[in-house]
Amino acid sequence: MSHYNFKKITVVPTAKDFVDIVLSKTQRKTPTVIHKNYQIGRIRQFYLRKIKYTQQNFHDKLTQILTDFPKLEDIHPFYADLMNVLYDRDHYKLALGQLNTALHLIDNVAKDYVRLMKYADSLYRCKQLKKAALGRMCTIMKRQGQSLSYLEQVRQHLSRLPSIDPNTRTLLICGFPNVGKSSFINKITRADVEVQPYAFTTKSLFVGHMDYKYLRWQVVDTPGILDHSLEERNTIEMQAITALAHLRAAILYVMDVSEQCGNTLEQQFALFENIRPLFANKPLIVVANKVDVKRIDELEPERQKMFADLQEEGIQVIEMSTMTEEGVINVKTEACDRLLVQRVDVKMKGRKVGNVLNRLHVATPTARDQKPRPPCIPEAVQQKRDAMEVDKPKKRLERHIEEEMGDDYVLDLQKGWDLANPEEKYDVIPEIWQGHNIADFIDPEIEKKLEELEKEEGLREQAGYYDSDESEEDEEMKEVRKTAKVIRTKRKLRVLQSKEKRRTQGPRLPRTAKKVERNAITTEMGAMGVDIEHPDEANFSKSRGRSGSRKPLKRKSERSESRARSSSRTPRDKSGVRDEPMAKKVRKLHKLGQRQMNRYARAGEADRHIAEKKPKHLFSGKRGLGKTDRR
Repeated sequence: MSHYNFKKITVVPTAKDFVDIVLSKTQRKTPTVIHKNYQIGRIRQFYLRKIKYTQQNFHDKLTQILTDFPKLEDIHPFYADLMNVLYDRDHYKLALGQLNTALHLIDNVAKDYVRLMKYADSLYRCKQLKKAALGRMCTIMKRQGQSLSYLEQVRQHLSRLPSIDPNTRTLLICGFPNVGKSSFINKITRADVEVQPYAFTTKSLFVGHMDYKYLRWQVVDTPGILDHSLEERNTIEMQAITALAHLRAAILYVMDVSEQCGNTLEQQFALFENIRPLFANKPLIVVANKVDVKRIDELEPERQKMFADLQEEGIQVIEMSTMTEEGVINVKTEACDRLLVQRVDVKMKGRKVGNVLNRLHVATPTARDQKPRPPCIPEAVQQKRDAMEVDKPKKRLERHIEEEMGDDYVLDLQKGWDLANPEEKYDVIPEIWQGHNIADFIDPEIEKKLEELEKEEGLREQAGYYDSDESEEDEEMKEVRKTAKVIRTKRKLRVLQSKEKRRTQGPRLPRTAKKVERNAITTEMGAMGVDIEHPDEANFSKSRGRSGSRKPLKRKSERSESRARSSSRTPRDKSGVRDEPMAKKVRKLHKLGQRQMNRYARAGEADRHIAEKKPKHLFSGKRGLGKTDRR
């Protein structure tokens, strides 16, 4: 397994939390009520279930931890050596081995007590066996406290490690501390590695990613290495040595020509010779950094000869400055190209290439005549290739001009305008004038049209088109205004008369109403006790029946009192009720409607309270044997 996801390892609890989690789960998931009157087989089964359930929980959780943590024999050698450097291989294996032993011990304890439970002959003995089994399991887990806490620290550190794919295209940056390795990776990738002017700022491996030739590349920044023996190197340096030994990558050995890192060029060359065996069979480039301070040509002849000797051995030396970005892209492209060529050569020497080549056929056309036929590259393709050339001078952008001029820079938006007459580029022309876009009114023949309009206007004036008798026109307008005033006055009078007429006439029946004779209305209203002929003397307080005789007229004071009483509203329970049988029916329906409300003990129709079906004080807790009526 070459690429391992360490972030999915399950959390390792402490010994106390481990025991608490398992025992609480056993208490929640298994029955908790047992009675001494049960048959002995049922009692044994009750406690057997608790022992087996606890053992299974311990087994599952320990198995999950042992499965999630990587086995050093199964992962890539780079990760195996990195874990050995960071956590100590023996300590790591010992911790996992102790958990594995605890797993088997818990299984054996459960197996033994399940066997003993068959011979328990009472509730007390069954309970004591269960108690002893769970106690021994918990004691075994509590003894694993140190292993569990160590593995949790390993898990947390593993989850923070960068995801490095040992088999993908990789650029590996190494060298003395503070020579500019982190600055270089920040320039060519999307990584954000901390950069400080002191040694050992980078204490672990950092990974950045970039794209080159439509391929994804990873760039690994290693901590600085000092020039001493392998046994004297610390954990920080050993991470870089591990990456150099196991990753199939292009090596960029960065050197500080200006010696600002605190180490001389001789010491940097000595370290290069010390770790040179790790560069075997890998593309190697020596990068001379900080040339903005000092270049190779400015060094002493003896030091220049050191770089010349490297080039004679076939090792490429490239100058670079991460401060001014000089040569950064050149180093990146050269390293990527050399690694691609080397990976292709390795694949061509492998066994699989024969099977692939047997299925390929390259057609080579034979020459028909002596005419040369050079390859035809489309113009658009050639332009894209030219645009990808990195050696060509870049176009000066506004950003570059702003950096040069500083506070004197003023953004000129009009200098890029493409006009037919370049002199009109800075003319002051408003784009919007009085709410209108001036461009909508531009007419190229406006001058010619204006001249024609002026000629036409002159001809009209000569013909007397604009001459008129203003006095006559004024007289006519006076007559029109006078007539209009009279019309408006008459209209207002008509409206006022119509309103007054409606107010005095009173209500009128609509046109669609049926015509009723006066005699019919008089007869019908008289039968109901209303005197239409004498409305002032009519008694509206109480109507008489058809057969009853008409009561004598009351005095004026009595009539006023009765009229006041008759205008009072009828009670709600009697309104709309025709007679007594109908009133009885209404009262019966009212009682039926109240029945559902009374069943739920509601105070009235507006009571929306929903009573609890199971009050807590009656139904909570474990329920034992016997009836529950007493509750």
